[in-house]
Order: sequence, then C-alpha cells, then structure tokens
Amino acid sequence: MSFIKTLAAVAIGVAATKGYQKYQKSGGMAGMQDMLKGAGDSPAAEQLARMADQFGIPGGSTRVREMLNQMGSATASATEATTAGLGSLMNSMRSAAEAGSLQSAELMSAIFGTTPAGPMMEEQAKLVLRAMIMAAKADGQITSEERAAIMEHVKDASPEEREFVLEELKRPIDIASLASSTSEAARETVYSASLSAISVDTKAEQAYLRQLAAALRLSDEKRDAIHAQLGIPPLSAA
Repeated sequence: MSFIKTLAAVAIGVAATKGYQKYQKSGGMAGMQDMLKGAGDSPAAEQLARMADQFGIPGGSTRVREMLNQMGSATASATEATTAGLGSLMNSMRSAAEAGSLQSAELMSAIFGTTPAGPMMEEQAKLVLRAMIMAAKADGQITSEERAAIMEHVKDASPEEREFVLEELKRPIDIASLASSTSEAARETVYSASLSAISVDTKAEQAYLRQLAAALRLSDEKRDAIHAQLGIPPLSAA
C-alpha cells in the first residue's frame, strides 16, 4: 500500500474501534453530523465524494472510489466508520492547510487527490500516523481487542507499514518525542490530526491536548483557532 494509504486506513480503524458516533464529535467538518445522517442507507463513497467536492479535492467521486478500492475489503465495507474516519481526517488536513501549513495541503492532496506520494510525503504520513494513534490512546482505552480491530484495517498494508502501526499502538504516550519530531511547518498539522482521533470529552483528553499544544509551542490563541476551524469547543480552563 503506502504510508499515505495506511494513514487513511488507520483513521477509519480508529473510527470503527472507538465508535463512529464518538468520532463524529471529533474534528468533523461543519455539518458532518448532517451529512452522516442516513449513512447506513448510502454508500460511504457517496458521502465522501460530497465532502471531497466541498473541499475542492480533484477527482470527486471517481477518486474516492479508487482510493477505497485500493484499501481492501475491511476498509471499503465499513460505511459509517469510513465516512466518519476519512471525513474527520480530511477536515483536519484542510484546517491545517488553511492555517498556513503547506505540508498539510500537500498531504491532503496525496491522500485524496492526484499528487504522487514521494518520500517526504511518506515521512509526513508516518508523523501524522504517530500523532493520531497517540491521541487515540489519550483516554487510556485502546485494549488488545481494539488494537486487533485497528490492525484489521491495515491487513492489506506492507509488513513494514503494519509493523509501524502495531509498534505505535503498543508504544507508551510520549508527547515530548512526538513534538521533537515535528518541524515548525508541521505543528498545526500534528495538532489538527490529533484532534481528528479524539473527542475532547474527558479530562484525560483535555489534559493531553493541552500538553501537546504546549510541547508543539502553539499559543493558546493558535490552539483555540484550530479548534474553531474544526468546529470543536476550546479546551476548558486547566
């Protein structure tokens, strides 16, 4: 597959594992809940195609269907989780791009558009994978069963990609390490991607995001602006 496609598959796996109703509350585009109504009655590809059109992603429904076909049966058949996971990831990338992250704009194009995924984009995808998986663990609720379910969504990935995801799922939360691996240009991307895998409805998740923003050297104003772009309430006072 590629780390680009693995990133998309993990986004879907987290949505399916953590519960897509919860995932809808995280990082969703404005009005995602409305778009997801009736998702069980419509193919995920159609839901995502409308999102892609709204975001100006080239290829529309054709590109979305091609992408889903490349991901394997486990991912393509998970309609609600597919829409919630990819929609949330799509919006987090768009949000970071609008905040001025050129890397995020290129990554979104590589995932959902037609831009070839070169080595730099593969490394960027690995960084965003780390951010998403670490955020998903912030509430301490990824069990061995959930881990196995997420891995099911990357069963068509290469051994290297599967090993990377598995090791990240097992790895203890280390915000300092993630931040030190993040360039200044990727700070908004990493924070936005983390929001796409978290619902911000527990004290543990709020504390995690507060620590992550500080480690990434994002001001409170910048952090709150990212939340506003994603339609997520700002963090409560510590």
